[in-house]
Amino acid sequence: MDKKSNIYALLKGFVVENPTLVMLLGMCPTLAVTTMASNGIGMGLATTFVLLCSNIVISALRKVIPGTVRLPCFIVVITTFVTLTDFILKAYIPALHSRLGIFLSLIAVNCIILGRAEAFASKNSLLRSALDGLGMGLGFTCALFAMGAVREILGSGQFFGIDLHLPLVFPIFVMPAGGFFTLGIIIAVVYKFTKRKPPAKVGCAACPIASDCINCKEGG
Repeated sequence: MDKKSNIYALLKGFVVENPTLVMLLGMCPTLAVTTMASNGIGMGLATTFVLLCSNIVISALRKVIPGTVRLPCFIVVITTFVTLTDFILKAYIPALHSRLGIFLSLIAVNCIILGRAEAFASKNSLLRSALDGLGMGLGFTCALFAMGAVREILGSGQFFGIDLHLPLVFPIFVMPAGGFFTLGIIIAVVYKFTKRKPPAKVGCAACPIASDCINCKEGG
């Protein structure tokens, strides 16, 4: 598939450049809130909304924002949509807002969002930036849902709060250690399925978008 096509911009976030399972970004919410499948979906969709809206605004203003203050401008845009998301969830879905807690506000410093603004939205058209934000956000949501589903079923014997009457459950899966174990297994499955090799180096050298990142080109 042509990497410059709109379809690729939308679909790459699901597997090829999945922000969590391939680029290993957004680890804090991935490990912290995925004790339930519903938490994973809630956090993923909230992040998708912020990612989509911020990508659109930043792409629309990319020729107006001075390069010397681009990062502060990106952060202002991102935090605006994070605050809006926080207000909406608190008003209409208070139970989910309470479960996500501080990690909802921490979407503002999620590396996925600032990374897409810097590496993609600031260089591409509004449509491609919107598709990139939507694809990356939904890919992130799928990863969190998979984590939450596995941990909830194996750790609590439930799925979306419904008791599955399993003969055996393993409470460790809803503990931090279970989160790390589940994440490792899912990443291994993705790498096996996509026939990818684990990165030999860490940092910018291992990042799939290093060639497009302004920070990498400027030396960090």
